[in-house]
Amino acid sequence: MAPTLTLKNGTSWTEAWQRCLAAAPEAFRDDRVLNLWNAVWHADGRALPAISPVDGTPIAGPPRLDRATARQAVAASLDQHRAWRHVPLAERRARVAATLDALTEHRELLALLLVWEIGKPWRLARADVDRAIDGVRWYVDGIEPMLAGRAPLDGPVSNIASWNYPMSVLVHALLVQALAGNAVIAKTPTDGGVACLTLACALAAREGLPVTLVSGSGGELSQALVRAPEIGCVSFVGGRDTGAAVATAVTDLGKRHILEQEGLNTWGIWNFSDWDALAAVVPKLFDYGKQRCTAYPRFVVQRDSFDAFLAAYLPAVRGVRVGHPLAVERGTDPCPELDFGPLINAAKAKELRDQVAEAVDRGAVPLYRGSEADARFLPGQDTSAYVHPVTLLNPPRSSPLHHAEPFGPVDTIVLVDTEAELLAAMNASNGALVATLATDDRAAFDRLAPQIRAFKTGHGTPRSRGDRDELFGGFGASWRGAFVGGELLVRAVTQGPADERPPGNFPEYQLMP
Repeated sequence: MAPTLTLKNGTSWTEAWQRCLAAAPEAFRDDRVLNLWNAVWHADGRALPAISPVDGTPIAGPPRLDRATARQAVAASLDQHRAWRHVPLAERRARVAATLDALTEHRELLALLLVWEIGKPWRLARADVDRAIDGVRWYVDGIEPMLAGRAPLDGPVSNIASWNYPMSVLVHALLVQALAGNAVIAKTPTDGGVACLTLACALAAREGLPVTLVSGSGGELSQALVRAPEIGCVSFVGGRDTGAAVATAVTDLGKRHILEQEGLNTWGIWNFSDWDALAAVVPKLFDYGKQRCTAYPRFVVQRDSFDAFLAAYLPAVRGVRVGHPLAVERGTDPCPELDFGPLINAAKAKELRDQVAEAVDRGAVPLYRGSEADARFLPGQDTSAYVHPVTLLNPPRSSPLHHAEPFGPVDTIVLVDTEAELLAAMNASNGALVATLATDDRAAFDRLAPQIRAFKTGHGTPRSRGDRDELFGGFGASWRGAFVGGELLVRAVTQGPADERPPGNFPEYQLMP
């Protein structure tokens, strides 16, 4: 009989909220977070109710601004930008470094907020915070040569990012952009992360960084955050539908842009025999329920190897650990070691369950389905946002699971017989951020990898966004605009020679680093 679980001591949402009030009273009220613009925290906007995906606990929602107020915020950010761009680099470095020290001091609270707001397991929540801090320190230490012969943009950088990596993607970008001499604007993701971002921005604002943080719907704020003439660059991370609208706007206006969009990242199996290595990596591929842009939801498997693939894959997927990220046997126990908790909300969980059911109804073969009995939950808790691992063979072409990223713990498998079929299946989404080809034949990898339309292709190992000097981008519809990572992130948000063509994926050209 499984033991009855309880919430880990000191980790309730109420306790996390009280710690926020104590850490940054200027940015939080008893019942809401505030917007930050013109270097002042404002109790404006309509604060929406929200619940945690973890167990339905009521949490702080985003205080959504109207279009007119957002325009005021952008105009004020331009004033900040015109002053900040003339601040000496040594002072900018000192202020960003002080911000990193403050983030380090509040590391545990930032991670706990990520658990409650977006459902990250404790291990992954702390890693998100640490990657932000460590990644920006790398830029602080080595920024001088990256800025040689370059200048800040003419206006602030507007950041619109998805909810899944508030610290290691969004806060990391904000701080590097500010270090490079730009004022920065961030829109809080609609689906979660508002308290974590508010605390991080409060710590940055205390050190004098020119940060603006606003909430609102994309449709309401896009005129200000994307189209406003004051904006010097638009940095977007999200889905293809929204990204396409942003891409149209920035292209029409000739704006600098960085648009990271989704793609179906694939893992190919061809003339492969190291099944122990595959079994070891399968649970790691389920980190955060595959709710990340570099997740691998598709296996493309050589038909002759399918039996050996299943023999390695099925025991591994059965070991994936799911549950409430803060549920322990005793209140003093460490947080559980989980691969993932809930999806971002119950609506997304229902959508994914419906897609699986529809795919099976149309002919997909269910090879594995996890169950709630294998998960760790508190007695009687709301589990509506949880989806347990699912594996489907041959999803029908009419299903979204065939051609799009599910953004949830669903693996699909496609069988192929020839190298041409392998490449066609691995390129199903017209461009991806990462891919992997597992093969014993190095010559085959060298021949096939360049034909896979992914920015990074691993040889039997997963690829990721990377840190520090590792570059990042995408091919096809998975990326538009300047590539980032390492010095390219600084180049993307600064001005160089008049005839400079930044590496990236643009309508008029594609240039690799």
